Amino acid sequence: MEKNFKQQLMGYMAGNFTCKEVAQLITEYLEGSFSLSQRVRFQMHMGLCLACRNYLRQMKYTVATLGQLPTEPVPPEVKEALMNRFRTWKKEQSSENPPSDSH
Repeated sequence: MEKNFKQQLMGYMAGNFTCKEVAQLITEYLEGSFSLSQRVRFQMHMGLCLACRNYLRQMKYTVATLGQLPTEPVPPEVKEALMNRFRTWKKEQSSENPPSDSH
């Protein structure tokens, strides 16, 4: 089978979502804000992509874990330290490990 045709076929079968797009849309999916066609395309991709299923499972676990945190406000200095660390981590991740598609 010709490589270009195979890639097109896999893209179609995976709902025409790339792994990177799925990662960017996980929150909307979990919030239930997808249209029917988006949801079907997303689920088609999930059916074929183990890496994205694992990522979705991790996100669901994270949301559930965060939901168990106490409702006390986070001290401002702790919040700022966490935000700085997240920003640094996100920059490091995007420059060192650009998302790759498994399809």
